[in-house]
Amino acid sequence: MNKPASGVGTVLTPARVWTLFALLCVAGVFNAMDRPIIAILKPDMSTEMGWDDADFGRLAAVTQFSAALSFLFTGWLVDRLGVRKSMIAGVSSWSLAAMAHGWAVAMWQMVAARVGLGATEAVQTPLTIKTVATLFPADRRSFAFGLGTAIAGLGTISLPFFIPALAAAFGWRGALIFGGIGGFVTLALWLTLARGIRFDDSAEDEARDFADGQEPYGPILLERSTWAIVIAKALSDTTWWLLNFWLPDFYRKAYGLSTSELAIPLAIAFLGSALGAFFAGLVSTKLLERGWSVNRVRKTVMLVSAMVVAPVPFVLQMNSFWAVAFMMGAVLAGHQGFSLSLFSIITDVVPRTKVGRVTSFGAFCGNIGGMTIVYITGLVLTSGQGYTPLFVFAALSYFIALGWLWLLMPVIRRPEGTVQAAVTATPTP
Repeated sequence: MNKPASGVGTVLTPARVWTLFALLCVAGVFNAMDRPIIAILKPDMSTEMGWDDADFGRLAAVTQFSAALSFLFTGWLVDRLGVRKSMIAGVSSWSLAAMAHGWAVAMWQMVAARVGLGATEAVQTPLTIKTVATLFPADRRSFAFGLGTAIAGLGTISLPFFIPALAAAFGWRGALIFGGIGGFVTLALWLTLARGIRFDDSAEDEARDFADGQEPYGPILLERSTWAIVIAKALSDTTWWLLNFWLPDFYRKAYGLSTSELAIPLAIAFLGSALGAFFAGLVSTKLLERGWSVNRVRKTVMLVSAMVVAPVPFVLQMNSFWAVAFMMGAVLAGHQGFSLSLFSIITDVVPRTKVGRVTSFGAFCGNIGGMTIVYITGLVLTSGQGYTPLFVFAALSYFIALGWLWLLMPVIRRPEGTVQAAVTATPTP
């Protein structure tokens, strides 16, 4: 006699699905923890390693380049392995790479650790998007993206408060080692909760239906939708990477803040990021439920998000520091609304077995944009031009990205058969 799909002791409830996704997002906090650590503790690390602004820009660019290059492969890996195996491989590798920073005593060793971390953390983005496409039906995915990004953002808010205290006790090396340990703990919790769940999301699942085992689709680079998404991401991500790496430096130079004084303004920025993602996801889902077309929802949210970012050059004219801090929070909120819509479009128009590859190629292009902007920023600041040209470009980049997307994808439509989730509980004997 066949058992019910939920099995005995393996009930797949919505709460369990959301908890699995939340744990993946927590792992993402530890994944991204190295970036604010490097930015917040820049003076301590610069003193020990002998860096100037240009060196810092080059180190950031090396991290971006290794991540960007890895994105060409991690999407294929995630599509091939599926959610469970990719979670194990990804979290284990980036946690080990983060811990390796603790033993770097020379510049080349730090560069090697950064390259390793950039390469392994590149699993996170396609894994997250793949997980959303696998766990959730189509109309709930925007909310999942928003909530997941909010979880990551709220976790990151604590870092400007926690990192200086952690560094005071254990040094900046200990702060990076802590991130690796946290990743392993989160992975153990996720695997425990995922026991008995089958994720029908890998290329291996689909290949079972074909005698020759070949994937039944052509290269993603030949598809117009791929280029619409990835170029838009490359243009819009420049602002995200600019502020991720250089916002603490901007506050130091413009307002003379110490490392401990950075905590509150950076927390405001990350809070804006979290709230922007959450509300963009919530609004997108509510509009879809009210009958708005996918095309109208995505492009409306992206246009509003671009308009929120547009005033960023005016922070250079503001006299109130707190007004600047809240403006930066609004800018990151606008970025997250735009980015969430791009990721949602991937799950809207791309077959589930291609999601990892399209996401990774988009992240590759975004990281190339990030690598370029953090390197150019170091050169621009060293030459004495300040942040004006950088913030002007940031204000324009989202409108250019939306125009490009509109040109290549005039109408966003979901293909038939893409609305349901692809996860079931395995019956337990």
